[in-house]
Amino acid sequence: MTRIPHDTPGVPDPLRALGLERLRRRTSMKWRTYPEDVLPLWVAEMDVPLAEPVVRAVTDALALGDTGYPAGTAYAEALAAFAARRWDWHGVAPERTAIVPDVMLGVVEMIRLVTGPGDPVIVNPPVYPPFFQFVTHMDRRVVDAPLGAGLRLDPGLLEETFQRATAGGSRAAYLLCSPHNPTGTVHTAAELATVAGLAERYGVRVVADEIHAPLVTPGVPFVPYLSVPGAERGLSLMSASKGWNLAGLKAALALAGPAAAADLARLPEEVSHGPSHVGVIAHTAALREAGDWLDALLAGLRANRRLLADLLAGHLPDVRVHPAEATFLAWLDCRALGLGDDPAGAFLERGRVALSSGLPFGTGGSGHARLNLATSPDILTEAVRRMAAALA
Repeated sequence: MTRIPHDTPGVPDPLRALGLERLRRRTSMKWRTYPEDVLPLWVAEMDVPLAEPVVRAVTDALALGDTGYPAGTAYAEALAAFAARRWDWHGVAPERTAIVPDVMLGVVEMIRLVTGPGDPVIVNPPVYPPFFQFVTHMDRRVVDAPLGAGLRLDPGLLEETFQRATAGGSRAAYLLCSPHNPTGTVHTAAELATVAGLAERYGVRVVADEIHAPLVTPGVPFVPYLSVPGAERGLSLMSASKGWNLAGLKAALALAGPAAAADLARLPEEVSHGPSHVGVIAHTAALREAGDWLDALLAGLRANRRLLADLLAGHLPDVRVHPAEATFLAWLDCRALGLGDDPAGAFLERGRVALSSGLPFGTGGSGHARLNLATSPDILTEAVRRMAAALA
């Protein structure tokens, strides 16, 4: 798929806009979980001001008292236009979408549509920890198909796992993380077509978590799962929450391939009561009007990736960072430091830097930590300095 240019004329880098003093006034999880002497670079919240079109849309809604229940297809139409501009994908059909409270609750509902209690759900660890938690809590069985060489999908292992999961006619789902969290891997069109072919061959239903899709590095093509041949029975979840830092304004979209429309039509009506109407307004404004802000953010993230590589080379040369193509997260291999299975614990205790422990990400997470790059260069620099001091 083609890509549009990512020029950012006149839009400042959102990552440089807020200082530590102002950030510490926030009351969200990122800033209130740890004491004030800890630099929080863990949970996926960004240290940015909101895009002006989002602020304007929410402020106007509040001034109108437009705080009722969500309705209509404006969110889906905004996503369709965004997908066409950004990914050259014209496959978002508003009639095959549904508003859901957020991506993970949408994942739960999609898996409920295509599997039953006790059925296997295949995941690719190391992967976003709620994949394990939510699947287990809904009485499904997690089956691992770990990432292979280069932390990419392993088609041979996937086929073996699909075959085993569906033996005897069992139903199974495959929860695909695309782009992948925590590695930042962007799956190629060929890789996704292989997934679709295997899923059709073995009758596995694919549910794709594509929440990080807006955060792909300029020049790297993002391929929506539902755009590849053979994915007609697939289901996808998308949202503006990660790209524009809107997690507290709850809303996401479930999308169905043409052959999955009947499945999506069975979604219980009460699921649509969960999203926030103001959240839908915010997400719609982000997709429609805040593309320049997103481009400025992507440029800032690219600069922060380079900065992190330089800082690690200078202060922690034994730490290897996986070369991410998407997300605002960095997957750090700290095994050479001798800090044991959970290096994030040592960095917190000795360096007062909070990273995400690699252990909850499953197989391949031991000895690793996830770092949130969506902060200012000054905070990132101080965090790595503290991490290095923790080894002294």
